[in-house]
Amino acid sequence: MKMSNTSYDILKKVALIILPALATLWLTIGKIWGLPYTTEIGATITAVAVFLGACLEVSSKNYYGN
Repeated sequence: MKMSNTSYDILKKVALIILPALATLWLTIGKIWGLPYTTEIGATITAVAVFLGACLEVSSKNYYGN
């Protein structure tokens, strides 16, 4: 299945900007307010971002044939 350029661009923005920013926000606010599972949720968001970034890199390499 091929991914459209728009889908790729959106997923790339989510993986490289939105998820890392969300993890940082959650970890910071969680620490300040004493929210439960702060570290676990922050680590989960970061893991999803890294996984998505890796998948997008593989997709990019397959597309360009590198």
